[in-house]
Amino acid sequence: MEQQALKLYPVGIQTFSEIRTKGYLYIDKTAQVYRMTHSASKYMFLSRPRRFGKSLLVSTLQSYFEGRKELFRGLAMEGLEAEWVSCPVLRFDMSLGKHMDGETLTRYLHNQLQDNELRLGISPRDTLDTNTRLANLIGDAFRKYGRQVVVLIDEYDAPLLDVLHEDRDLPVLRNVMRNFYSPLKACDPYLRFVFLTGITKFSQLSIFSELNNIQNISMHEDYASLCGITEEEIRTQMDADLDAFASRLKTTKEGVLEKLKSNYDGYHFTWPSPDIYNPYSLFNAFNDGKLDAYWFGSGTPAYLIEMLRKFGMSAIRLGGTIDAAKEDFDAPTERLTSVVPLLYQSGYFTIKDGDEALGIYTLGIPNREVRLGLMKSLIPYYLTPDTLSVSSALIAMARSLYRDDMDGALQAMRTFLSTIPYADNTHYEGHYQQVLYILFSLLGIYADIEVRTPRGRVDVVLRTASTLYVMELKLNQGAEAAMRQIDLKQYPERFALCGLPVVKVGINFDGEKKTLGDWVIEKA
Repeated sequence: MEQQALKLYPVGIQTFSEIRTKGYLYIDKTAQVYRMTHSASKYMFLSRPRRFGKSLLVSTLQSYFEGRKELFRGLAMEGLEAEWVSCPVLRFDMSLGKHMDGETLTRYLHNQLQDNELRLGISPRDTLDTNTRLANLIGDAFRKYGRQVVVLIDEYDAPLLDVLHEDRDLPVLRNVMRNFYSPLKACDPYLRFVFLTGITKFSQLSIFSELNNIQNISMHEDYASLCGITEEEIRTQMDADLDAFASRLKTTKEGVLEKLKSNYDGYHFTWPSPDIYNPYSLFNAFNDGKLDAYWFGSGTPAYLIEMLRKFGMSAIRLGGTIDAAKEDFDAPTERLTSVVPLLYQSGYFTIKDGDEALGIYTLGIPNREVRLGLMKSLIPYYLTPDTLSVSSALIAMARSLYRDDMDGALQAMRTFLSTIPYADNTHYEGHYQQVLYILFSLLGIYADIEVRTPRGRVDVVLRTASTLYVMELKLNQGAEAAMRQIDLKQYPERFALCGLPVVKVGINFDGEKKTLGDWVIEKA
């Protein structure tokens, strides 16, 4: 009999007080919250991908600064904080300020200011400017409550993300936000703590030109696990539910952990760093008792796809790893020469390895959920808008590969490719290499491109549970030519110790029909 989840998982709940009063699971991050609020800096910024718990962190800070001691019973904060002083808190949520022009965004900011005025019982003064109204609110709150004010700004960059690729709207909206945030430095004597969250780094959008004293804790090792969940936290705070989950998936506790790690783990926001699980996907998986693409399924940002197109990021490069200096993947948006910084900050790339002495990092896709989601997002640009036909083809290919029937898999691929319309500029071998890479990646099978050997590079290496395939591709040259190159370059020798049978596959693409022409399959 399947066991049910033992805990209530806060799927979509981002309010600290609701989680604590209604018995939802809360992964205790309050020791790090205490460290933040008692550091030398009163201005802090944290960048994390969407749905990584930034809003919950902001809500936790609000409850802490409001002195709501009862919400922290049983948590690390209870043993750390002795004073519990209540401060006036201004909280601004910019997540709904999207898809707006300058005038609409200004009205939205006035509404946010009004909400804070009503909550703190402060009468607004007559002003048309958001920056003056914010400065007045901070000063009036300080005088009314006799304590320094806390300012919490969640998703500060949300109004700007969807226009990153637009030369017309970005400067206008950036000026609106710069104007709004400008009083924060001048109001310093009245401020106890200022905290901002976002996806892009604050320096990237040049909206804090006057506020140059923000401590960016995004890559600080003390806060590496501030948002997200570590394996230790799963084993200690979610341990009982691991048994229930394992029972549902008909595996062991270690077996289910292996599946969770493959799908949702692998994030590193500094180096070295503990492995960080995506909390949104993890909680959804435990709540539903199944593995699914929760984070990616909740929406791919339009700006990211547009920027992938703008910078011509190929599927092969996207699926591999990229070495970069910190300043390369932390570059200001105005000077972007690559989409890598946005891939990293948005959570589609993470730090896979690093050399602290040299300041060089290796970036790549963190886990299976993100890899499959990214490859699916590329289908309209490399294959067809009809994702249903892709799904049908993938099912047929998967069935064949599961039976080690490469001939059947290629038959299914040829049938599929012959039915879809192709755009221009597909008459080169590299295009078909990209197509194969996307399709194999969507099957969840390990695929690598341009694999180095002592005598050259293998076009595609594919590894299933029982076989390793060495594949060479040709365009309008015949499959025998591809197989001759495999033999001439002695590619299989490179994989002699892999522990799996090696099979050679020579494939020829028909440029006129724009699908597979012929192929040859031989055991090495």
